[in-house]
Amino acid sequence: MDRLCVIITANPPPRLDKALARDVPEEASLSRTRLAKLITEGAVTCNGAVLHDPKAKVAEGDEICIAVPEAVDYDVLPQDIPLDIVYEDDDLIVVNKPAGMVVHPAPGSPSGTLVNALLHHFGGKLSGVGGEKRPGIVHRIDKDTSGLLVVAKSDRAHHGLAKQFEKHTARRAYLALAHGVPDVGDPRLMGTKGISASGGGEITITSGLARHKTDRQRQAVFFDGQGRHAITHARMLETFGTPPCLTLVECRLETGRTHQIRVHMAHAGHALVGDPVYGGRRKLKESALPAAGFAAANAFDRQALHAAELGFMHPGTEEEMLFEAPLPPDMAELLDALRAPLT
Repeated sequence: MDRLCVIITANPPPRLDKALARDVPEEASLSRTRLAKLITEGAVTCNGAVLHDPKAKVAEGDEICIAVPEAVDYDVLPQDIPLDIVYEDDDLIVVNKPAGMVVHPAPGSPSGTLVNALLHHFGGKLSGVGGEKRPGIVHRIDKDTSGLLVVAKSDRAHHGLAKQFEKHTARRAYLALAHGVPDVGDPRLMGTKGISASGGGEITITSGLARHKTDRQRQAVFFDGQGRHAITHARMLETFGTPPCLTLVECRLETGRTHQIRVHMAHAGHALVGDPVYGGRRKLKESALPAAGFAAANAFDRQALHAAELGFMHPGTEEEMLFEAPLPPDMAELLDALRAPLT
């Protein structure tokens, strides 16, 4: 067990966890979440007295000591599952996750997850992330969404990446196939609460997001300070149909809330094709689309959403990094079918 002591500097934040997040040396790689957990576990003292409340007040000159335990083994089995690795170094790994793969084990998905695959790939050579020897999941994408994820391999990387996602400086761009045409010239769309035009034909959707009041498996849009603040920027890339009835949209996230793009696009009246939760009962007009495109869109069995771009500053080298992942075969084939001549 390591022991780390710091002296609180001038004008500390009002809470112990925030003060420590500011004053603990960055090389210690202790995130605020990790610090708060150590406080509640009784591993933190202030001038020799144990503190248990992350909200405890501290003053300039206080000596805070933290007992940091060694990382313990993570109780998830490695599995030999193929990974599409886009980039890897000693600090992090970027993978292109296929649709259908859960990111992290859960009661309904104890195996076959990205974490199971990463544990096998690392061959047991893991650093302690958050107090456990495991891959550091910094952000997630839904099971049936494909695309790019960055995973930390060290506490330093986890801390640095988590800070970027928390401050919304990481770049995340998604490609989605949506019902209808989200055009800024549409009075209905622009009259919908929380939606504004942001230039260049782009719309911005701003709301709170929280669990649905009656269906706990869904997220819902809230206003007036309810829910977690969420902002999505969306712009049209290509329309399909005569008249247009489907649109390929680029969605950029300022925040990364659960189901954010799916909920926001549904709120705008442009739910994603194939979305079993938020798609509603949208029906396509057969005469508006090529026969193959109409059939492919109706048969698409997942939300048509792909994490196409991911950018961040490398937490070790401070190099700006940007990765791109092409559309997976199912979405690419769907778009090709929609581009066929109308006969």
